[in-house]
Amino acid sequence: MNAGGVIRSPIAAVVRQHADDAAALRVVRSVLVRAPHVRLRHLARLDERIAAHLDGLAVAGTSGTAVCTAALDSPGPGQVFAAAIRAIEDRDDRSLHRLIALSVAVLDCRRGLVSAFGWASAATLRGLVQSLLAAKDPEACALGLAACRLHRVDPGSLLRRALDGDALVTQEEALRTASMIGRTDCLDGARRALSGPQPSATAGAVAACLLGDRGDALAHLQGLVGAGTASEPVLCLAILASSHDWSRSTLRKLVDAGRGGVAANRRAIRAAGWSGDVAAIPWLLAQLADDQVSRLAAESVSLITGVDLAALGLERKPPSLAGAGDSGGDEAAVGIADDESLPWPDPERVNAWWRANADRMPAPVLLLGGVPGRQQCELVLRDGLQRQRLIAAVRLKLFEPEAAMFNVAAPSWRQQRLLSAP
Repeated sequence: MNAGGVIRSPIAAVVRQHADDAAALRVVRSVLVRAPHVRLRHLARLDERIAAHLDGLAVAGTSGTAVCTAALDSPGPGQVFAAAIRAIEDRDDRSLHRLIALSVAVLDCRRGLVSAFGWASAATLRGLVQSLLAAKDPEACALGLAACRLHRVDPGSLLRRALDGDALVTQEEALRTASMIGRTDCLDGARRALSGPQPSATAGAVAACLLGDRGDALAHLQGLVGAGTASEPVLCLAILASSHDWSRSTLRKLVDAGRGGVAANRRAIRAAGWSGDVAAIPWLLAQLADDQVSRLAAESVSLITGVDLAALGLERKPPSLAGAGDSGGDEAAVGIADDESLPWPDPERVNAWWRANADRMPAPVLLLGGVPGRQQCELVLRDGLQRQRLIAAVRLKLFEPEAAMFNVAAPSWRQQRLLSAP
């Protein structure tokens, strides 16, 4: 409405731009929450931009909703995210159920739908999540559980009911939710999943391990590592939850396997960083001479010791593009994106730094130069980079299985509120 009291219609091009930018930035965010160079303050700036575009769509009213709905003709996670936010804020059950059906038909879209429930405020979701949890449709119930998981809210008795139900989609989401919110009373249900088919057995092992099982559940994860079939998250959890002796023995095997190719070597380098084992530093330093893995090796050195290459002038100029980091044409096979935005280390300077500081390392296992106890993990959650913060969150969860795991992918203002709480 202008000064004369005349109601003006939203400008269509502006509304479309809001929708396009909200969708695109949501996809960018899904990358940044796992990025090696992003801190919480960087995530906060991006979140402010996303919130501004979502506010623009809300102010546009029905026009904003219509534009988001039309964008679903070419659906992706970003388009579904924007449309779901509008459906949540409009309390539009019909649109939400259409989005649920779309997320079943186009699996990539489910990430956008779930993330919208993680983004929305608890007040906006009040009543809506309860109706999803009570729904007969397993997909709707699973979405309600995912919302509880992302907000670290206990769904009560419905969680055990979903865990014991027949629908695989709700069972697996119930396992994830129970582990993330610390429902240790669901540990028996997670253990039962161990005897089921894959991927439920691994989901049960992960959940049970996070809920405190260091017996059969951890043995299941260690078995996957030994068989070479463990995903990176499973490998990481197994290393963090296992004894120092097992982790060191496993790391030796990974290093041996890494001699057979770049992809396996990169896996060993990542595992060395997760382990926090100071004894792995000399081997990691030797990897700095290989452009295909040097940035990843430097990241693992930083994860263990806390050294900041940029702040201490331990970087070098990137090598010439020809042949640098060449993966033989198979970038996906070696996870070349893991290197993106990492600094190029200067091997001589980094080695010199280590020679000058090796005797100052306070323990055989470290996280950013400190003993990885609760205090150090909380410090990393406040000030660390996203991949470092995730390791800190997992370590904290392993200390206290009954506690909720800190969500390093939550909206930045929610994370900041939790970190500032006494």
